Amino acid sequence: MKFFIKLLLVLIIIIAGYFSFIYFVHYSEGVRAGKLVKFSNKGVIFKTWEGEISQGVSESQIFIFSVEDDEKTVIKDLDRFQGKFVKLHYFERYKKLFWLGDTNYFITKVEAEVD
Repeated sequence: MKFFIKLLLVLIIIIAGYFSFIYFVHYSEGVRAGKLVKFSNKGVIFKTWEGEISQGVSESQIFIFSVEDDEKTVIKDLDRFQGKFVKLHYFERYKKLFWLGDTNYFITKVEAEVD
């Protein structure tokens, strides 16, 4: 019985470590600029904020991103800048976490682009 308890404890620690790594460790970070063409709150059980900016003429130049719920300022800014040129500061996670968003890219700051 003690063996199973130890095994269960080790499995819980490994799973918690895996999800902590995915959540807290960022793969990359940067800035993307383009015209904000879509921003919406979607989902049935887990509501997530998703958006797109167009960085050129073709569909291959679309940057798809997510926004975490606690980023209230970012959500307000994206609602306000719909259809305008924006500069998005983001970080990328190693993997997607379905309850946070549909992408690995999460926006941390939005700036209106003048050009």
